[in-house]
Amino acid sequence: MKVEDPLRLNTAAQSPGTDRTLAILELLSEHSLGLSVAEIVRELGISQNSVFRITNTLQDRAYLHRRESDKRFVLSNKLFDLSRPKVNEKSLAVCAYEAMQGLRDREGETVQLLVRSGDKAVVLEQVGGCHPVKVTGEIGLRVPLFSCAPGKAILAWLPDDEFSDWLGRVKLKPYTPTTLSNRKALKEDLAKTRSRGYAVDLAEGLEGIHCIGAPILNQYEYPVAALTVMSPSFRLPESEFERLGRECVQAAREIQERLFA
Repeated sequence: MKVEDPLRLNTAAQSPGTDRTLAILELLSEHSLGLSVAEIVRELGISQNSVFRITNTLQDRAYLHRRESDKRFVLSNKLFDLSRPKVNEKSLAVCAYEAMQGLRDREGETVQLLVRSGDKAVVLEQVGGCHPVKVTGEIGLRVPLFSCAPGKAILAWLPDDEFSDWLGRVKLKPYTPTTLSNRKALKEDLAKTRSRGYAVDLAEGLEGIHCIGAPILNQYEYPVAALTVMSPSFRLPESEFERLGRECVQAAREIQERLFA
């Protein structure tokens, strides 16, 4: 006999229907290629009728998309769109886009906007580079704060107590030979970042990729986001870091003016 409530759900929940809906969303987030109704039933142990009703409702409200080719459900971007950060009731991504596009047009390289999400940074918006060989990521991608320029730009402007809390929770580990994977080296780098106004990434997250990042600060000098330019290292040597750093700082200030005007 089929168990109506899957073991993975909270059986004490006041709303079993909501619990099942969230379980389906969480399950689909783990399967980027999607799942069929039968596969969801098998994974969660929910009745087929319940799965059918929930997935169709989520599809009608644009939280799910069902591929015609194999009838599998996949998550849409709606949840991510709903969670996009706002500052002063203004969309951070909308306020940043013009400055990002201008920076991309001047440099020809991919520009990204990232925000802190827990102990990591998440890509909120991106303007792709113009070169045939370019570095791009995915909207929603989560990356360690300590191994990328925008993440370090955010860390460098965190209040001391908030930075200490973060450092106490996070395990620093090397992703490349140049990753700052010990506390002393990271703190020294963040002090330099704060002093010059921008962060640099010498292939610390991915080999062969250099990045420059600048913080987007609110009126209290708190980092609400960071802007970064990404490039293959052969097109962005260290001799260009200072010039591009100034460009990133200027673009970040333009975004701040739009956000807090």
